[in-house]
Amino acid sequence: MFMGVCCWLLYIGYGTEFIITEHPVDFLSYLTKNAVDTHSVKDFIANSVFLPYLTNAAGVVLFLIGTMTIVEVLNNNGCFDFIQEWLRTRDSRRYLWTLAGITFLLSANLDNLTTVCLMLAIMHTMIANERQRMLLGSVIVLAANCGGAFTVIGDVTSLTLWVNGLVTPTPYARLLILPCIAALLTTLVLISRKLPRRLEWVHVAPPYRGDDTVLTRAQRLLMLIVGIGGLWFIPTFHRITMLPPFLGALCILSLLWIVNELCNRSLLGSDKMIRKRQPIALQYINIQNILFFIGITLALGAINETGTLERFFNWSLSSLNNIYIIGAFMGLLSSIFNNVAVIIGNVSLFSPDLIYAHPELEGHFGQDGIFWPLLSYSSAIGSSLFSIGTMAGLALMKMENVSLRWYIRHFSGKILAGWAVGAIIFYLITNYTN
Repeated sequence: MFMGVCCWLLYIGYGTEFIITEHPVDFLSYLTKNAVDTHSVKDFIANSVFLPYLTNAAGVVLFLIGTMTIVEVLNNNGCFDFIQEWLRTRDSRRYLWTLAGITFLLSANLDNLTTVCLMLAIMHTMIANERQRMLLGSVIVLAANCGGAFTVIGDVTSLTLWVNGLVTPTPYARLLILPCIAALLTTLVLISRKLPRRLEWVHVAPPYRGDDTVLTRAQRLLMLIVGIGGLWFIPTFHRITMLPPFLGALCILSLLWIVNELCNRSLLGSDKMIRKRQPIALQYINIQNILFFIGITLALGAINETGTLERFFNWSLSSLNNIYIIGAFMGLLSSIFNNVAVIIGNVSLFSPDLIYAHPELEGHFGQDGIFWPLLSYSSAIGSSLFSIGTMAGLALMKMENVSLRWYIRHFSGKILAGWAVGAIIFYLITNYTN
């Protein structure tokens, strides 16, 4: 955030030259109605250059606030208690595959960072061995990144592509679901060979948030269906109404809140509702994610307005000259610089104005072009190569004390193999199917 604010402070103070080169027509039109002075330049930058970036970021942030609150309502009512029931087995391989499958499906519906925090908390209460928790926690991060990548609501990166009109939900999911599953399955097969036959459980495994709710099983299941089913309905809501996706998220949140009050009507006004624990950890992690997204959006927006990204665009086309090579390169960048930064940078880099100047690239970089699903896949898997590549990986390092060196030694090579298998499947789908 500090970087984003500083970039715009420098731009509004010394951006006159960039305004003339990047927005000559709009700026001259503005000057016909305003005096030519320092105040006019700053006013033009603030309202005509800066404001569109803030508007795009606000749409994503409002969507994240809506979905984050949906998860908190479900979590606070014990709607995720079912997960621990499904995971009750000492067989390590069965536990591994069940854990990865549940995480994959949850992340496709919820934010992948929230999913990682939930699953790590559940797994931590069940597994006693620290090394086994580190390995299973790494699997959770990969499964969440893969699951979040193939739906437009599963990750900040895919959500950014959707909000900017670069992808539509159904073609996007249809193209990515098989590569994401293949990458995850390949990695799981390699990992399962290193697991012991049986897991070391804690002696007492309390139900996850089971003491915080007095709802019946049917009520918790109803709320889970309303919350998760509502999130799946958001793309349809957007397609029917053409309103921003965040409005659909707020609509589902309000409906879930009504169901929540109906289910808890016997507790309203009593002290039992006050004693319910609030998921402060989820709130803190998600707020961090939102602020990080805002800072990255602002910083890359200011850099884009200097023309630097346009020069990088021209270099990419002339030097790499292949969307698959560009996608792989961006995936490697994601492992170091974070996948959110890479996605936002590419959205600014391959902007509609630049694509309009290169009509031969419309099929790859236009709406539902091959490049955007490829970029989403590469950034999701590539950012999993190192634990520092995503906010979910950083959460793993904090919650399970996983070091970067341990992660690279035990996990990165297996992820790279899964990335290659998924990339081959993506290539076959895009080149040999109608």
